[in-house]
Amino acid sequence: MRILPSGRSLLVAFALVALTVGAYLAARNTSMFAVQKVEVTGARPAVVERVDAALAPLEGMSLLSLDAAAIDRRLRGLPDVSLVSYDRAFPHTAKIVVSAERPVAVLRKGSQAWLVTERGRVLQELEDPSGWSLPRIWIADAAVPGGGDVLDAEEGLAPSLLLGRVLSADERFFERVAEARAAEEGELMLVLRTGTEVRLGAADDLPLQLAVAGRVLDLVGSEVQYVDVSVPERAVAQ
Repeated sequence: MRILPSGRSLLVAFALVALTVGAYLAARNTSMFAVQKVEVTGARPAVVERVDAALAPLEGMSLLSLDAAAIDRRLRGLPDVSLVSYDRAFPHTAKIVVSAERPVAVLRKGSQAWLVTERGRVLQELEDPSGWSLPRIWIADAAVPGGGDVLDAEEGLAPSLLLGRVLSADERFFERVAEARAAEEGELMLVLRTGTEVRLGAADDLPLQLAVAGRVLDLVGSEVQYVDVSVPERAVAQ
């Protein structure tokens, strides 16, 4: 019985491997599978438009050379955008799915200002924050990381996360908010543009709390000092 493959079989196998590798390298280095179209999904049209512009240099690159690192390099200028997945639709299309964070606040520290997202990510420093109508988050001594990084101090991070949840739960209520704060022991608070405080406690049931706060304000008017909905079943206004 023959246990080892014959020399002829080995030569044929090596030849097939060599042909496969050669064909792959040829395809990788020629326009056979050059990217002619980049399809971006997963975000709002305005974001997709920015991503399209950032990924335009990928056109002409071989699909076989395309990888997550190449895409991430092109997205570095968009700190609010991250790659979710990508796929190659041969012969000429790159399909890319991204996610984008929404700006929810202007972070203030003295005269300095930064734009931050719903996940507490710093997008950019702002020279003129007056042009932004987003709610403010004021911090005192905490350091602010560079663009693209996430806030690590709770006095900035917790209000950012809260505002992101408010925006998702009730966009109309979000538009009424002038400021968000994180008080002691995890107590969260919104300050409306009328000056009324909305005290949320730990904001464990935020959609219900916002609905109750809105109803109370409709009944008592917007000139009250505060509405406490930390326990929404026993809301208090003063």
